[in-house]
Amino acid sequence: MIYCAVFWSRAALLTGRYQTRSGIYPGVLYPASKGGLPLNETTIAEVLKSEGYTTAIVGKWHLGVGLNGTYLPTRQGFDNYLGIPYSHDQGPCQNLTCFPPDVKCYGFCDQGVVTVPLILNENIKQQPVDFLQLEKAYSEFASQFINDAVRNNRPFFLYYPSHHTHYPQYAGADYAGKSPRGPFGDALMEFDGTVGKILQTLEETGVINNTLVFFTGDNGPELMRKSRGGNAGLMKCGKGTTYEGGMREPAIAYWPGSIQPGVTRALASSLDILPTFAKLAGAALPDVQLDGVDMTNILLNHGASERQTIFYYPIVPTEKYSVFAVRWKNFKAHYHTQGAIHSQSTPDSNCSSLLLKHHDPPLLYNLEADPSENYNLNSTEWDSVLKQIQAVKEQFEASMVFGKSEIAKGRDSALEPCCIPNCTPKPTCCRCTSAL
Repeated sequence: MIYCAVFWSRAALLTGRYQTRSGIYPGVLYPASKGGLPLNETTIAEVLKSEGYTTAIVGKWHLGVGLNGTYLPTRQGFDNYLGIPYSHDQGPCQNLTCFPPDVKCYGFCDQGVVTVPLILNENIKQQPVDFLQLEKAYSEFASQFINDAVRNNRPFFLYYPSHHTHYPQYAGADYAGKSPRGPFGDALMEFDGTVGKILQTLEETGVINNTLVFFTGDNGPELMRKSRGGNAGLMKCGKGTTYEGGMREPAIAYWPGSIQPGVTRALASSLDILPTFAKLAGAALPDVQLDGVDMTNILLNHGASERQTIFYYPIVPTEKYSVFAVRWKNFKAHYHTQGAIHSQSTPDSNCSSLLLKHHDPPLLYNLEADPSENYNLNSTEWDSVLKQIQAVKEQFEASMVFGKSEIAKGRDSALEPCCIPNCTPKPTCCRCTSAL
C-alpha cells in the first residue's frame, strides 16, 4: 500500500497535470455545462493507445458532455464507454429506487434537470438509470472488455471510476441489507464485489500476472452526510478542504510477481499515474508541462519516491491566492485554510466554517508525527523548513499557467443529455427504459 494525495479534479488523474492547467475549475461540471476537458489535453488512454492498447472506461466520467457529446470519453482516447457521464446525484433521485425491493433513494439530489442517464459509448441506453442493476452491468461490461482484449491478443487499459460510495448510496439484491454498516456499508460491499469480479476475470483469462491493478480514491469523506458520508479517521476534516482528511487517500498497487507485498510511506499523487503507466508501457510522454512523476521505483523496488512536494488547491482555485498548502517531505505548510459545506457536521470549526483564513507565517505541521494537523510548529527552530517550502512554492507558482475555466463557460439546458432529443416538456420527457 502507498499513500496518495488526490486532487479535486479527476482531470488531474487522467492528464498528469493540475486541473488549473486544463481549466477544470472552479468546482465541477454539470449536466448542462458547455465546457469539458479540453480535447487538446492528452489522457492516459491516448498515451497508451499510441502503443497499441485497447481502452475502456466503466463508471463515472464527470469531465463534460457538451454539444453532441463533444467531451465524452470516446472523444478522449477511450474505445469503449459504459457509465453515467457525471455524478449520479446530479439529477432528481427522490423517486428512484436505490435498494430493493423499492427503497427510494435517500434525499433529493439535484432538481430541475434531467434524470441521470446511462450512456453506452455515445448513446443513451437508459434514463433514468436502474441503480439496482448498474453494478452488475458494469462488471459484465468490464469482464467482456478484458475477455475481448485477451482473445485478440491486445494490451488493455480499463479505467473504473466507481460511483460508490458517493451519495445517494445504492446496492442491488446481492448486497442490499448485507452489511452491518447500513446503506453506506452495502454500497461499499457492492463496490468491493465489482472489483472482485474484475480480478476474477483477470485470473480466468490468465493475465493476472501481466496486469497492474491500481486502486485509490478521489477525495476524503463527505462529512455533511454523517453516517452516510464516511469517516476520515485520525485525519483532520474531509471532502472540500485542503486538510489531510480531504486530500489524503490510501492507494493499493497489485501486480503478482512484479510488486512484492508490503507497505510504503513514500509520497505519491494521482498525478503520477500517467507518467508511471507510460513508463511501464514504453510510451512517450505528452509534450506539455506535466506535474506527475514516475512511481516505478516505489512500486517495483519499494524504493524512494521521485516526489518531494505536493501542492494543494482548494475547490475554487484562483490565481490571487494560488495554492492553499504545500507539502514538502514530511512537512506541510498552510498558507490559507477554509472549511467546506461537504465537511460540515463536525465539531471542528476549521472543517465547517466557510471563512477564508490567511496565515502569515503559514501554519506548519509534521505529518509524520502529527497526521491530524493539531500542533503548529511556530517556533524559530522551524524557520529553515518554512524557507525551503516557500522556495519550492515560488518555483511552482512561476510554472503555473491557469487555463481558461471550462466551468466558467456556463450552462445551457439544451445540452442536458436526453434519450428523446427535442422532446417536451423537458426535463420530465427524457425517459427511456431498456434492459441492462
